[in-house]
Amino acid sequence: MQDSIIRFFRTKIYTALILLALVLLFGVLGFRIISGYSWIDSLYMTVITITTVGFGEVQPLDDASKIFTVLLILFSVIIVGYALTVITEYILSGNKLDQLKQKNMQKKIDDLKNHIIICGYGRNGKQAAKKLLDYKKSFIIIEYNKEIIEKYQSDDILFVYGNANEDKVLLEAGIERASTLISALPDDADNLFVVLSARQINKEMTIISRAAQETSCDKLKLAGANNVILPDQIGGDHMASLVVVPDLLEFIQNLSVIGERNINIEEIHVNKLYDPTTNIKTIRDLDLRNKSGCTVIGYKASNGDYLVNPESDIKLMPDSKVIVLGRPEQIHKLNALFNLD
Repeated sequence: MQDSIIRFFRTKIYTALILLALVLLFGVLGFRIISGYSWIDSLYMTVITITTVGFGEVQPLDDASKIFTVLLILFSVIIVGYALTVITEYILSGNKLDQLKQKNMQKKIDDLKNHIIICGYGRNGKQAAKKLLDYKKSFIIIEYNKEIIEKYQSDDILFVYGNANEDKVLLEAGIERASTLISALPDDADNLFVVLSARQINKEMTIISRAAQETSCDKLKLAGANNVILPDQIGGDHMASLVVVPDLLEFIQNLSVIGERNINIEEIHVNKLYDPTTNIKTIRDLDLRNKSGCTVIGYKASNGDYLVNPESDIKLMPDSKVIVLGRPEQIHKLNALFNLD
């Protein structure tokens, strides 16, 4: 959108310059032919007429020259006025572009529901955004650094400029309508404040926070975070796992990779697969394996308890979830079968 606006202003400037050149040419030829001036005198008379500086004529004008001068003044006033307006708009277009971009972006944000808010676009925030883009999830990033926003903002990545600690900024990001908030700020105190503010505004949303110190985990959970992630701890565990069980770790990593030939894993709410309030079904009753090719590898009860590799006769209760494993095309078939997209 920014490029199209710039092209629009440039086109108007080119038009204004062409009109000015035509008026100048019209004036020079007119004074040369009608008044019989030399080329230099004709150019001089045209310039002082167009600019209305009020200097005297080279020589007294006859009636035909006076009529031509009047027409030249009328035309030049309109065209010069238009040119000045266009040039002024172009000079001020930087502010207009920022306003238009902000207005357009805020409109997109206001239309979002059940989206995800990422606070901070550092290393962890970028990784979270990349994963959400792979899964085509709607998200908004709150970032305080304008340079980062200008560098990464696009139609796929929406930014809200400001400090995530402020309620006003959280509201601009549509926190009341959001389903999840990821606080990926580098400072634990900032994350604590964001979690506390977010939980006060939206008591139903899922909140995931980053923590640098283990001692911050309990505080963040007490403030309202559902999950707390320690990147350094995960990194160390990951490196150790590459030594102890390298092949298993590689397999687990491939579970969430997006690609035509890679395996994929997804969590699905049971209420989206069928209506559990009328008739309780089992995994065997849903028959997801035969219908889509996906295999149920996990079950999460409504109270949060997990069951790995559940039996086929386990009852799928209301507000529970199933974790399914399959290739991307199988996951896509499952989503299409139950209208999960």
